[in-house]
Amino acid sequence: METTILVIIGLVLLIIIHELGHFSSAKWLKVKVDEFGIGFPPKVWAKKVGETIYSLNLIPFGGFVRIFGEMPGEEIADEDKKRSFTAQAIWKRAIIISAGVVANIITAWLVFSVIFMIGTASVIFVNSVDENSPASEAGLLSGDTIIGFDTSDQFISFLDTNKETPVELKILREEQELTLIATPRPNSNTGKGELGISILEGGIPKQSFFQSFIASAKFTFSTLLALLMMFGIIIRDLLTGSVPDVVGPVGIFSFASQVGQSGIIYLAHLIGMISLNLAILNILPFPALDGGRLLFLFAEKIKGSPLPQKFEIWANALGFLILVFLMVLVTIRDVGNLL
Repeated sequence: METTILVIIGLVLLIIIHELGHFSSAKWLKVKVDEFGIGFPPKVWAKKVGETIYSLNLIPFGGFVRIFGEMPGEEIADEDKKRSFTAQAIWKRAIIISAGVVANIITAWLVFSVIFMIGTASVIFVNSVDENSPASEAGLLSGDTIIGFDTSDQFISFLDTNKETPVELKILREEQELTLIATPRPNSNTGKGELGISILEGGIPKQSFFQSFIASAKFTFSTLLALLMMFGIIIRDLLTGSVPDVVGPVGIFSFASQVGQSGIIYLAHLIGMISLNLAILNILPFPALDGGRLLFLFAEKIKGSPLPQKFEIWANALGFLILVFLMVLVTIRDVGNLL
């Protein structure tokens, strides 16, 4: 339960940071910001500072920024046009739109930098368990953490030297330490070794202050490339009628409860990964997302004039409905996997 609460707080903060990116870039470019809100209405508290209203709202999931003149069809007085969003040059609007994505990437980089500074002990996770294998017979489950070994190579070597001999395995599951008895098989043609499991090794060696920022930058960049490839596969699957293997909020919370058993550092790593996922998701060229708005700006640049307001309104509305529909489908599957 505590882990779930921490993940919810982390997600809310990531959304607020995303909106802060839009907010700060608009202020920097001298574009008027009508309101910056934490949470969603109804309002609990509001105070106007200068020209901007800062509000605290009842529904706590995320936040929003209302930039002056951003909504298509919004009436703007002639004396205010210079500071409206639509009156800005395309490059300025592109900066404001993409600033949320940049904020999420920078946040992930900083989170990963702190993790590299602190370092983590090596952890071995059980990724999957074959049916009718020594592991399944012993009671090992996907998500278990095997303790007592510094590296995966050490664990594999231990199994190699104890083939056909019952061995004790100490595991961590849902904050409880358990001892299971398993008998490694002599030979395996499954590709999952003597126990019939696949494992993942986690752990980050401690680095110096400056090295941690460099290592984190490299890790963030390589992770972004990997996530882009993953989203490309998901889009391909959707276009070909296949059901992509993705998780929604329910799946994230379920996975977070497993990761949280290994400590706050691994939970922070998950938050950093979610921040990068939010960045990639928002930059996709799809209506209702930041990437869709950038696509409209690109079309405006080629066309030489803004796209029809009705087209943008309907495209964004349709895109939003599609995203909600996909989220419902993913959530239903997540719940089904938990039952």
